[in-house]
Amino acid sequence: MDFSAYLGFDVHKDTIAIAVADVGRSGDVRFYGEIGSSPEAVATLLKKFNGRSGRLHVVYEAGPCGYGLYRQINALGHSPRPMVA
Repeated sequence: MDFSAYLGFDVHKDTIAIAVADVGRSGDVRFYGEIGSSPEAVATLLKKFNGRSGRLHVVYEAGPCGYGLYRQINALGHSPRPMVA
């Protein structure tokens, strides 16, 4: 599957910090900012990136805050992958 952007989620109880990496070895990696951890905030962010990037590959922090996030990202048609530290 071809992806057009990679998102990294640093998940906390009330917020999620977002990093964005462009596709390719020379793609830029940058801090996007923080969003609320609500399903609505996540859906809005993914819709925004989906509109300009297409299919997204999302890496998130595995743990108790990530289970619902995984299901939501997957249901919205993107590819979630847990990151285990």
